[in-house]
Amino acid sequence: MKDIVISGRRIARELWICAGCVLAALGVNVYAIIRFHTEWKELITTLHITLAVAAVFYAVLALLRGCVFGVMRAFRRKAA
Repeated sequence: MKDIVISGRRIARELWICAGCVLAALGVNVYAIIRFHTEWKELITTLHITLAVAAVFYAVLALLRGCVFGVMRAFRRKAA
């Protein structure tokens, strides 16, 4: 059985992408608080929902990145 090796650079990139998704979800939450004039304590009380939204953002982004990578790889093979 082969070992799977994940480089430190790839791990760091995925952590940055995950952090960006969490920040985007927090931004959406802040926008909703401002838009609907609710209390700021909702940033803490809805943290579990914010993290779930961040996971959805990450999954959608992973799907898009996979599609783009697949298309780029297909065009690269045809050119060679």
